[in-house]
Amino acid sequence: MQVAEYFPVLLFIIVALGLGALLICLGAILGPNRPDPEKNSPFECGFEAFEDARMKFDVRYYLVAILFILFDLEIAFLFPWAIANSHVGMVGFWTAMVFIAILTVGFAFEWKKGALEWD
Repeated sequence: MQVAEYFPVLLFIIVALGLGALLICLGAILGPNRPDPEKNSPFECGFEAFEDARMKFDVRYYLVAILFILFDLEIAFLFPWAIANSHVGMVGFWTAMVFIAILTVGFAFEWKKGALEWD
């Protein structure tokens, strides 16, 4: 492996960082700046910031967030399999199918239990 093979990746990272910095600076310079107390108030977790700290809140908010992270990570495990699909053979294929089946059963269970419902 030569370092020259990584030049396109390095170029992509440099262009992405440069474009990101340029857009942030342009937004700060050209964007409107009209602060008011409502915009400057702290906002946290989807709840009003000016209520009692010991108030009861719906745990489903956190349940949906945890389920999203869980299923998102499980889907991320499929990317290496998809890239190496031609090299893993039938054993790798059926292993991935079992993984997808378990993921589907878990998703159906959560759906049936109403964990994804939001009122």
